[in-house]
Amino acid sequence: MKVQHIYGEEVTKGIMSVSQDDLKRGDHLADALFLEQFLVWNIPLLACCFFVGILYVYLFRRFRSHDEPRRKPVFFFLALVSLYAVTGSPLAAASHLTFSLHMLQMSLVYFIIPPFMLLGIPGRLYRRIRNMRVLVIFNNGRRFFPSKISLLMFGVLFLFYHLPFVLDLLAQYPLLQNIYSILLIVLAFSMWMPIASPDPDERLPRQEMKHYAWLSGAVIMPACLIFIANALIGGMANPFGSQWTPQLCTSGQTDSAAAGGLLPYPFHTEYEQAFAGVLMLSVHKASIVMSCRLGNKDDEA
Repeated sequence: MKVQHIYGEEVTKGIMSVSQDDLKRGDHLADALFLEQFLVWNIPLLACCFFVGILYVYLFRRFRSHDEPRRKPVFFFLALVSLYAVTGSPLAAASHLTFSLHMLQMSLVYFIIPPFMLLGIPGRLYRRIRNMRVLVIFNNGRRFFPSKISLLMFGVLFLFYHLPFVLDLLAQYPLLQNIYSILLIVLAFSMWMPIASPDPDERLPRQEMKHYAWLSGAVIMPACLIFIANALIGGMANPFGSQWTPQLCTSGQTDSAAAGGLLPYPFHTEYEQAFAGVLMLSVHKASIVMSCRLGNKDDEA
């Protein structure tokens, strides 16, 4: 009886230790599934970007003027590669793990890619497209949405996009979310025209460009201040993790907090939203400065 009792204790301890090991392995498996399910490459988007790149090379050689800066293709392909990196590569999935990575993605999409892509378009090609009356966004060479109106509309929609009730609504209707994102992209290109238009004649003079740059920063600032205020007051949970957790084939323990724990500091701190707001302001400011300088260099050339 004593031997059986000892064996029973050993067996029980063995079973308990195996169960704990299995639980640990299950946690690691859940984390792996959480990452592997979304770390995929968007091949159709890659094919589209490759086709756009080939088309751009052909059009640039055909419509390039003799006084056209040779660095224009660098700007365009930098924007094209960045677009795929933040929307079609595994970096797009990583942007949903934390709020700061998401804001970095949106900053690249709306503050870096549009001006660089516009600066990369040859002026002759842009004027040819602008004068085509079949296009809806132009009317005898004039855009329906003036740049300042587009800037104000973008600021309002960008602020609403990150409010909790709007996020919940867009998460329930993917079609509405896609329409919302497309509208933001159209407005982003329109609001960058006074600074980075392919036609130098459409860009603002230096003094007016500085005023427009200040207005752009003032319009974007409310969204950033809300993130900073939420972090300082008490913080708010990652609004994207709640959208992902029900879609994952993992245990209920794998949530946004667990996913955030996989990332280094400061992407999982209580002040992560404040970091996101400061990051977005910094990227926007840097983009404004670079675009103004590059635009002025093109005018001098």
